[in-house]
Amino acid sequence: MSPTIDPVAELRAAVAAAAAELSGNGSSKTFSFDRPPKPEFGDYSTNAAMLLAPTLGEQPRAVAERLGGLVEERLADEVEKVAVAGPGFLNLFLSDSWYRDALGAALAAGDEFGGGTVASAAERILVEFVSANPTGPITVASARHAAYGDALSRILEFAGHEVAREYYVNDEGGQVQRFGQSIKARARGEEPPEDGYHGGYVSELADQIEGAADMEEGELARRAVDLMIDSVRATLERFGVQMDLYFFEHTVHENGEMAHALAILDEHGHTYEHENALWLRTTRFGDDKDRVLRRSTGEFTYFGPDIAYHVDKRERGFDRLIDVWGADHHGYQQRTLAAWEALGGEPGRLELIIMQLVNLVERGQRVQMSKRRGEFVTLDDLIDDIGVDAARFFLLQRSHDTTLDLDLTLAREQSQDNPVYYVQYAHARIASILRKAGEQRVAEALAADYSEELHPSARALLKRLLAFPDEVGIATERRAPHRITVYAHDAAQDFSAFYRDCRVVGAAEEGGDENFRIALSVMAQRVLARSLSLLGVSAPEHM
Repeated sequence: MSPTIDPVAELRAAVAAAAAELSGNGSSKTFSFDRPPKPEFGDYSTNAAMLLAPTLGEQPRAVAERLGGLVEERLADEVEKVAVAGPGFLNLFLSDSWYRDALGAALAAGDEFGGGTVASAAERILVEFVSANPTGPITVASARHAAYGDALSRILEFAGHEVAREYYVNDEGGQVQRFGQSIKARARGEEPPEDGYHGGYVSELADQIEGAADMEEGELARRAVDLMIDSVRATLERFGVQMDLYFFEHTVHENGEMAHALAILDEHGHTYEHENALWLRTTRFGDDKDRVLRRSTGEFTYFGPDIAYHVDKRERGFDRLIDVWGADHHGYQQRTLAAWEALGGEPGRLELIIMQLVNLVERGQRVQMSKRRGEFVTLDDLIDDIGVDAARFFLLQRSHDTTLDLDLTLAREQSQDNPVYYVQYAHARIASILRKAGEQRVAEALAADYSEELHPSARALLKRLLAFPDEVGIATERRAPHRITVYAHDAAQDFSAFYRDCRVVGAAEEGGDENFRIALSVMAQRVLARSLSLLGVSAPEHM
């Protein structure tokens, strides 16, 4: 995807060029270029003069005066005025003509407005997420991972990266053994082991697998894992998540990848034997202690196969790996990053994102969840209750590194208080306005020249829409899909204010430019639709 036209980026570039000219050496430091919190402070503000002042040996306000003059020369009629504020901020007050031209440029970019921001530095990225143990259905805890990982992948793709989605299936180890034992016990009419799995789905698997009561536990566990992954795949697809690959842990043993990984580490001198166990010198790479790869019994720790899995990822030719992990993996980060460097991986090319917990709140009480005891709410249950759109939007509302309380009562409401309903309703309202105008009238408006004297509400809405590329850029850089939920809600609020204050169809009757207002409505609809799409939420045209 090639980068689309971004009027704000072009404005920022003009200020940068003026700053470079003022510096005298053709370069300027990275400066801020923000929307002030209040309209009286201008449309955009920059601290460029304050950063230039030490180099030029002048007071920041004096530099701001000189910089403002150069900016006015470069932008000409695009600015009404440039004002110096505070210790040396430069505030730009843009003309209506700049806003009208900016709307036309943004509309010309079509549905791809805001995308392609990393075109010159696009990467092949593997995002591994969910990866819940295949010993039960996808729960609400893993649902947050699913919503986050998929939304992040969508944002990365829209920004211009090539993304693959992957689920790592932990089908080895003690939890899988206990899973097989639990199913066998149910098949025989017995209670599962105390540390086994007790959910109703265990009995269903026992009934589903023919001969489970007499089957060898290892084979029974493998059969059950395959069935659970089929169920997981169906649930995720229902949730709008399409994995490109399900990678099974057992393959790193059967395909020789474990031995291959150990050979790489040994070749670089990063392993050693101690008390009949094999250790990795992770302390060489910042870990607090070395880690065991293979116990004295000959069994591998969980760490060993994880390393082999990352070798496999790396050798598939990805430029960057992003792992989305649960809150219980916090202490696992440093050792994994150390192993990555021990394998020869470039620091920074492996990102480990730790998700915090999600709580379901019903009538002010938290719903308790435990996969092993069978007391949990599945993702399918959540979808049945509040729907895919509400589930995804609510799960994405907070930063991944903060605990999230999902209010089921609010999520069920069809009211302005429900944020996803509010955003979708704004999109549907715009669709209704445009239907009322008619396709031909909309086409004429998009092709017209605009003469609108902008109402403050129209200016605020357009300014918000023009900020969309920056919001996508920040969400991409910070791995922060929650910013898009906030942005979409703010944009919906700005459209509601615009619609309240400015008549669209029939604008001429109150002295407005109907072409401009229809075009602005089209732009708002496109940005809201794209925002919702990045979150994996639908943009209905009727509600």
